Amino acid sequence: MLQVYELEKSYGKKVALDGVSLNVSQGEILVVMGPSGCGKSTLIRCINRLTEPDRGEVLFKEQSVMDMSPQELLEFRRRVGFVFQHFNLIKRLTVKENVMFGPVLSGMDPEEAEANALEALGKVGLLGNADSLPDELSGGQQQRVGIARALALNPEIMLLDEPTASLDPILVGEVLDVMEDLARSTKATMIIVTHEVSFALKVADRIILMDHG
Repeated sequence: MLQVYELEKSYGKKVALDGVSLNVSQGEILVVMGPSGCGKSTLIRCINRLTEPDRGEVLFKEQSVMDMSPQELLEFRRRVGFVFQHFNLIKRLTVKENVMFGPVLSGMDPEEAEANALEALGKVGLLGNADSLPDELSGGQQQRVGIARALALNPEIMLLDEPTASLDPILVGEVLDVMEDLARSTKATMIIVTHEVSFALKVADRIILMDHG
């Protein structure tokens, strides 16, 4: 489903990716682990070109992501859910409106987007908070909204970039529980960057260790 070939990325003299290659099968849950600064986040950001690699190739269903036009890249990103380290929620919008925002912007009918948003919030245990504002939620709840936002696009692939990294330790467990439930129930392919070893061992079909790119 997804092939990465010889990805390279440097920031000045610092090498983030040094010829990384991997294959991900449809429905596979791949966990990427390694020390801080080893290139994990750069790798998944390069997959959907949030970060442009210096060299290499990414193929999605045999189509080159690197050769996509701006419109094709937009369509590709609609099929890829991305969960960031930081929540990046729009503070003036309710939880439901935050989850609806991307699908509506992509052209989805608002009623369909609302139904999808409520379904996604149900999956992360926040249906009762649909009309709350982000500032009324804990950090763990806000990150669960971020996961719901990615789910609302009905993605074929989910990329999760250390979604517990910015949380207080006491809040990490609730997000890991949601991610574990999703890993068991979703049909989407998942690539998860995490430092949580016990979580990785529970959910991963395969674990990749990175070090110095």
